[in-house]
Amino acid sequence: MTSWTSPADVERRLRRRWSSGQALAAYARGEPWEPLGVGLRGPAAGDLASDLGAVRTWVTSWGGAAKRLGRLEYRRIGGRLVGGNELPAKLWVDSYEQLWSALGTTREAERFAELVGSARTNSPRLVEWMLGHPLKVLELEAEWPLLVATVLWIDEHMDGSQYIRQVDVPGVDTKLIERHRHVLGLLLDAQLDERRIDWERPRTDIAGRYGFKKRPGYARLRTLGPGQRLAGAYTELTVRLDELAAAPPDCSKVYVIENDITYLAFPPVDDGVAVFGGGHAVSVLEQLCWLADRELIYWGDIDTHGFAMLDRLRRSFPRARSMLMDRATLLAHEGQWVEETSPYVASLDQLQPDEADLYRDLVEDALGRSVRLEQERISYSDVERALAQPSAAR
Repeated sequence: MTSWTSPADVERRLRRRWSSGQALAAYARGEPWEPLGVGLRGPAAGDLASDLGAVRTWVTSWGGAAKRLGRLEYRRIGGRLVGGNELPAKLWVDSYEQLWSALGTTREAERFAELVGSARTNSPRLVEWMLGHPLKVLELEAEWPLLVATVLWIDEHMDGSQYIRQVDVPGVDTKLIERHRHVLGLLLDAQLDERRIDWERPRTDIAGRYGFKKRPGYARLRTLGPGQRLAGAYTELTVRLDELAAAPPDCSKVYVIENDITYLAFPPVDDGVAVFGGGHAVSVLEQLCWLADRELIYWGDIDTHGFAMLDRLRRSFPRARSMLMDRATLLAHEGQWVEETSPYVASLDQLQPDEADLYRDLVEDALGRSVRLEQERISYSDVERALAQPSAAR
């Protein structure tokens, strides 16, 4: 009996029909139903003679299931020894409604058809995407009208001057947009004219891909020269990058310093400005074209990531030089070494020969396992001596 088709076997097969989304899409398109027949593997004539009780149990199970799953077609088996018997041979599903009823999905199917019908009127460009992803639409059913309204608002109102926060749809906030940014990206790709889409950016980057204003970047900088000021009376400011790019400070030297307290305690330098890196200095500096006309000095940790950032900085500003990122400084502070947890290994072709040699030794653990010297561990007197050297003062 274990090889005979059970009602549960057929239900699993019908469930796959639902899970593929094909039946739902056809239903919403208004395509006529094509009768679905599922063959049943059942008892043979010999089973009637050898295990009549099992056959009766199997037939009874189908008698009850047929009322739920569909219409049974019978075949006659048996003969001279056991007599002829009508046994279930195939189950037929004769309509969409019968399939939905068999699976208990009537409400979901009707709701999907309703959403597609609404889209044909209000957002026709989204219909094909919905038909291709019916189960996703149902998964998001509660918020689907809000997602569609968001897409339509962006299409109608967005002109490049707004932040995402300015999307003005009742019930929609930036949390909802962030939570559903992947699906919104797919819908916006379907809705918007292709010229309004930056295809180089991922769909999840709603602001960048679809032309919203992005959150501005900021730079933190302070003057180093005695009596030197930024914008009037201030010695330290945090400013928008786009404004800093357009209005550079009055200085000849710029020191990029990764550590916060080291940035604050950096010694005085005439006509100098310090920029706080905080681990993202390179992405900040690349936007400041005026740095090409300044003396640019980078000071990062002596580790693989520090040299990687120096290499990247030189791709934009080839004349940039490093400070206190040399072998002598590293060896003089051996007692201050720590371990770099995730070394960065790559080809860094913008390093100077001595920098490249030290970087290679760090990668290959020539001086010890994952050696790292953080800049705040370098003695303050060494910093002052480095600045007093002619190369630092010019």
